[in-house]
Amino acid sequence: MSDKTSPARQQEKLNRAERLLATIATLEAQIEKISASGEVAPPGCCLARYQARGQYKAYWYYKLQAVEPIFVSKQGSGKPSRYKHLGAAGTPAHVDAVQMVIRRVQIDELQKSIDALRDSWSDLYSDISDKPT
Repeated sequence: MSDKTSPARQQEKLNRAERLLATIATLEAQIEKISASGEVAPPGCCLARYQARGQYKAYWYYKLQAVEPIFVSKQGSGKPSRYKHLGAAGTPAHVDAVQMVIRRVQIDELQKSIDALRDSWSDLYSDISDKPT
């Protein structure tokens, strides 16, 4: 590598690093905006639809389901539950839970992108700090 191109290449790498950091800041701002727009479902939660059979017909209900028991049980046992029952489709609890899960998915995906950009920045930064021998 010639001495004339080295500063130009270093400057280009610095410019790329700045673009990565600016993009990370933008994505973090989007996460803040999503979080401020309403309640976010806990990590690892999803909506589940289940059927309850009555004497004459079947009814469909929804629940928020977590990987670990995190929801307060309504049965008064004091033991946390993995499920939060939401009722039938279109109830306020069901619609709120759908929005909570949507926010969680959006935040999780943005966070994955931020993590990937940080890895890219780290790779680029290690290249910048390497001195030619």
